[in-house]
Amino acid sequence: MQPLSLIDDLEDAVKAGSAENRVQTLRRITDLFLHDADRFNDEQITVFDDVLCLLVEKLEKTALEELGKRLAPIDTAPINLIKRLARDDEITVAGPVLTDSKRLSTADLVAIARTKSQAHLLAISGRATLESQLTDVLLDRGNGEVVLTLAKNTGASFSTQGFDRLVKKTDGDDRLGEIVGLRKDVPGNVLQELLRRASDTVLKKILALVSPERRDEIERVIAKIGKIISKNVEHDYTHAEQKVAAMASAGILDETALRTFVQKREKDELIVALARLSSTPIGTVAHLLEGHRNDAVLLPCKAAGLCWSTVELILHHRLVGQPAIDKIMELARRDYMKLTIATAQRTLRFASVRTAVK
Repeated sequence: MQPLSLIDDLEDAVKAGSAENRVQTLRRITDLFLHDADRFNDEQITVFDDVLCLLVEKLEKTALEELGKRLAPIDTAPINLIKRLARDDEITVAGPVLTDSKRLSTADLVAIARTKSQAHLLAISGRATLESQLTDVLLDRGNGEVVLTLAKNTGASFSTQGFDRLVKKTDGDDRLGEIVGLRKDVPGNVLQELLRRASDTVLKKILALVSPERRDEIERVIAKIGKIISKNVEHDYTHAEQKVAAMASAGILDETALRTFVQKREKDELIVALARLSSTPIGTVAHLLEGHRNDAVLLPCKAAGLCWSTVELILHHRLVGQPAIDKIMELARRDYMKLTIATAQRTLRFASVRTAVK
């Protein structure tokens, strides 16, 4: 079927057709376009563009929403229609196109970002790539949610002024400071200013999450600006995680491996392995194993389904040098036998939530 074969139907739908007829005509034309979208030449696409632009002026919001969702991922979508949808005041219509359509140029997006709502700016901030001239506008007009989304977007580019503005917005916003600090494209002078402004909490988070290579750089910058961080920086389990992940891939992460970690006093590996086997965050398991309560140690062990002999070995190494070890171990054994896997898992989930908010 040729595109022009629908013109008569289109004119009838626009002039006298019901809302239902207009929607049906829209779907017929859209279906026709999508069926061969990658085969149409520019002239044919222009025909569709003219037809659809005429039709959408008579359509209800729900039909426009459907149209935007269908055309947003199409690289050859009718360009004037895409621009029309992108400028729509209704974010449910404009959103999909603003986020996904490659037919919108940076100039188109800048014009929209300068005049439309925060919801429109947020949709633009989620695009796969963003040029610096666009992020400048988004940083200037965007609210906290828009700025946070931009900072997390690894495909967003920032100008020197944009990075400066982004760093200033981290004041009093630890979450934003952490995200900006973890970006790999932050220039050295900007990183220095960010770390100078950052709270102790943000510095700890950044050091705990960056790669080992980047951590060295950040520590040098911190030393340069003379900032002191308290010594209880979150422990780095990167090496242990890599080792345990390799063992899991090889199918040798089991109770024997746990016992070996205990015997070799490889505490990091024991914590990471037990966290993996019990499906519990590493921080939670570390908190339980390094705490004072022996009964807390039983939780990840039971969730991991460990036999008592393995648990006994873990506890024994904790209790070396303490009085009444036999009595403590017997009490722990009784508790462990009574403890169910379901109860252990439920308690661990609660403990994980508490650890996360501390």
